[in-house]
Amino acid sequence: MGLDTAVLYIVATPIGNLADMVPRAVEVLQSVDLVAAEDTRHSQRLFSHFSIDTPLVAYHDHSDDQRTSKILERLESGQNVALISDAGTPLISDPGYRLVREARERGFAVVPIPGPCAFVAALSAAGLPSDRFTFEGFLPAKPLAREKALQALAGESRTMVFYEAPHRVLDTLTAMRDCFGGEREAVIAREISKAFETIHLLPLTELVDWVAADSNQQRGEIVLLVRGATEGRASELDAESERVMTLLLAELPPKRAAAVAAEITGVNKKLLYNWSLAQK
Repeated sequence: MGLDTAVLYIVATPIGNLADMVPRAVEVLQSVDLVAAEDTRHSQRLFSHFSIDTPLVAYHDHSDDQRTSKILERLESGQNVALISDAGTPLISDPGYRLVREARERGFAVVPIPGPCAFVAALSAAGLPSDRFTFEGFLPAKPLAREKALQALAGESRTMVFYEAPHRVLDTLTAMRDCFGGEREAVIAREISKAFETIHLLPLTELVDWVAADSNQQRGEIVLLVRGATEGRASELDAESERVMTLLLAELPPKRAAAVAAEITGVNKKLLYNWSLAQK
């Protein structure tokens, strides 16, 4: 490739439509000595389509230090290596950080080959503010840990971007509604660039109902995007929750008012309590 030292290429691959593969990525994958792939069986379809016969080796979250060392040994011997994930841009909620770090520390060039990325594609078409955003990846799978993570983001003013597994998407949207408030706008972006691509924007209360009513929306690769909180507020509630809290606070202390309001509205009582404190 015209470089004096071996190169580790970080190559983005299509997230659905194979026509999204950039020519430079094909050229690199055809010319390197080895490709490290998240799942070699999955990547074989891509290789067959573009007539790539470069040897594949598995490299994923469960790869041990020995596998990383073997790839680095290839670089040490002067061979060029490419890293790919199952789909999209490697290292975006995918393995590869340790390998990239070690390669850079040993003086090898690490060259990105830009291409598809699910959350960037979703953000570009969501209709939510995109000048400032935060990518949060996958939320914790366990309900209490997920609630804690969302509570920490309740005051985030930037658009928030998440990945989610299809079997958890409804629970996650419900938790977002309870934590952020039902009127907060959110988007589900599903199966991007594939046959059943869906990008749908609604207030969280309506989005939960919409996804619950259609099991097809609980399948495939999913990106969730949530509009940030209003600047200057630690949390936000929908108008009905604010009305209920205002009435209860006239008769009850904040903690008790939040507990009662949570039973009435379904909104997380911590969010209601924080809102009551912000009114003082």
